[in-house]
Amino acid sequence: MRLTTRTNLAMRVLMFCACHPGKLHRSADIALACNVSVNHLMQVVPVLNRLGYIQATRGRSGGVRLATLPERVSVGEVFRRFEAALPFAECFEGAENTCPLTASCRLRPALFKALDAFYAALDTVNLADLIDGNTGLEELFTHTAASAPTPRCAQAPQVDR
Repeated sequence: MRLTTRTNLAMRVLMFCACHPGKLHRSADIALACNVSVNHLMQVVPVLNRLGYIQATRGRSGGVRLATLPERVSVGEVFRRFEAALPFAECFEGAENTCPLTASCRLRPALFKALDAFYAALDTVNLADLIDGNTGLEELFTHTAASAPTPRCAQAPQVDR
């Protein structure tokens, strides 16, 4: 199994924005910090904006910021929204399925069960879990946010959630 590049980039953008709450960031700065091209990033940012994960403002004084608290962003939900457009296997495609084994296949239910377990595991993780107290992540993002206040990811994790 392999995640799509779009899902990977979406999570990078969300982690970057969550580490620097409240501040608008230029897409070019996020792309630099996440080691991706601006063009690839610009395929993901509008989707994240449309889905309500980020606020994206165009123009000279525009930028990107997280639209909600990191605790409210389920990693499983993000993955589902970005991965759902692509069927896991041909037999998951419904009307497009041309596999002759579908009616008697025992692998298909096992794959459904495995995929459900995969998403269930990701449902237990939220964006805050990925960034709180993550000083390594903060160091990676430092060069693009030098003027920002101490990133949230560098703060100690909160105990009472």
